[in-house]
Amino acid sequence: MKNLILLGGPMGAGKTTTGRLLQQMLPSCVFLDGDWCWDMRPFIVTDETRSMVMDNICHVLGNFLRCSVFENIVFCWVMHQQSILDELLSRLDTAGWQVHAFSLVCSADALRARLQKDIDAGLRAPGVIGRSLARLPLYASLDTVKLDVSGITAAQAAGAVVRAVCGDSSPSRRR
Repeated sequence: MKNLILLGGPMGAGKTTTGRLLQQMLPSCVFLDGDWCWDMRPFIVTDETRSMVMDNICHVLGNFLRCSVFENIVFCWVMHQQSILDELLSRLDTAGWQVHAFSLVCSADALRARLQKDIDAGLRAPGVIGRSLARLPLYASLDTVKLDVSGITAAQAAGAVVRAVCGDSSPSRRR
């Protein structure tokens, strides 16, 4: 069975790093970060840009799903509302694919510390902390597997995802 792995979580939870590690760990794997589909300056969030981003994501994921060479697709994005997951999946033909939805969550203190480290390094703007903390409680109600990453590394998170997706059988490592 082929696997579509969805990684959601607030900004700073480690989705991109975990996704990149999964891409290395899983055979025939492609990785898409939803943020790439609206990497714009200035960053403008409107109904029009939200719709465009969802179209972009569904187009790229749809192409990956139809491509016979991929066995694993890893997609990460904030995905803080069930309606986002539902819309995404309703627009994709996942026949022949097993869908695995995860939310990377952590304590507010761990999230704040991760984001502050990024702010100090000049990777994020200070306002991200409030926005990310506001979204954190929303993940509890989603129909996803919650993975608490408060005290683990991205490599450990990726290992937990692989175990959940592949069971006891370990995927072949990419060479």
